[in-house]
Amino acid sequence: MIASSYPILDAFLTMLYFFLFIIWIWLLIMVFADIFRSHDMGGGAKALWVIFIIVIPFLGVFVYLLARGGGMQERNVKQAADQQKAFDDYVRQTAGTAGGSDAASQLTKLADLKSQGVITDAEFEAQKAKILA
Repeated sequence: MIASSYPILDAFLTMLYFFLFIIWIWLLIMVFADIFRSHDMGGGAKALWVIFIIVIPFLGVFVYLLARGGGMQERNVKQAADQQKAFDDYVRQTAGTAGGSDAASQLTKLADLKSQGVITDAEFEAQKAKILA
């Protein structure tokens, strides 16, 4: 009964409208995120853009994309690069303290201190066990 009163084209259009609505919501979120992420605008300019987008949503978003769309892409690339750099630094720091070249350099310094007579054999073994643990 429902299938006969709701043709296939109407079902297709309903799905199309639903997906267009989801894309619109995503676009609004991306524009708002870019407004607040932008460091080259002051607070007043950000407030005006937000008010413009809230009062006249379609026109506001399209004008924002035309006016600042290129900068939006640059800010996304910069943020991705900053996140990658932070991740790489974290991995280097974590891997460095767990062993590898950092432990080798510490053992070398420790052996130099032992050979100079600054620390005893017992202190050397205790520090060596601590570094290798």
